[in-house]
Amino acid sequence: MDYPHTGKCRSLCIPLVVSLILGGAFIYGKKVETRSIDQFTISVNGEGKVNAIPDIAQMNFGVDTGRQKTAEAAMEMLGIKMTKVIDALKAQGIEEKDIATQYLNLNPAYDWKEGERIDRGFEASQNLRVKIRELDAISKVLSAAAAAGANQAGSVSFTIDDPEVLKAQARVKAIANAQEKAVKLANELGASLGKLKGFSEGGGYAPPMARMNMAVMEAGMGGGGDMAPPVPAGEQEVMVNVVLMYELK
Repeated sequence: MDYPHTGKCRSLCIPLVVSLILGGAFIYGKKVETRSIDQFTISVNGEGKVNAIPDIAQMNFGVDTGRQKTAEAAMEMLGIKMTKVIDALKAQGIEEKDIATQYLNLNPAYDWKEGERIDRGFEASQNLRVKIRELDAISKVLSAAAAAGANQAGSVSFTIDDPEVLKAQARVKAIANAQEKAVKLANELGASLGKLKGFSEGGGYAPPMARMNMAVMEAGMGGGGDMAPPVPAGEQEVMVNVVLMYELK
């Protein structure tokens, strides 16, 4: 039996099915979009600071031999002078573990005359990084090193032996500061805080450095005194910054 209306139904049903499918996708898309809009987040930063007095000083001492006729002579002179400096440091209570070589150099010495190089021998130098655990002894250590033959001195820095303890204290303050800001911001937006969605941290502390050259070290020695000038440590600040991201609800 023939059904004359069958062809017509097919032509109408196919667009209808397509329309229903597209409509379902449109509705589903709306739900997804609405759900993502509801999940607003905010990011707030917090800062925490802790002040502490440094308990360690780090200093540079060095010896430069000046020009010597041979490399062997330069290294021999360097060894003799540096041994005296190290012995003087140990006599001031500096432990061997707190004395480390930063660099050791042996270089040719020469002059230029009318475009021609004239060799003048060799010069050697060595620099020590010294950790001083008794801050009251800084001036004595400086004087002892200069008197023993140290003719180079670099920066003086004051540090904290265990900064991680202070950073932990600063971090607690920073987080509390950020949480307080987050609650206030959420209230201003007419919402409340949801889950914590992210955390990042930065900061720390960089020990300040004081520059000291041999003119300063020798001022007390050559000027008739036997002590280098005082070098106060002051106070240092350990700072931590955090960023907290919260979901609003």
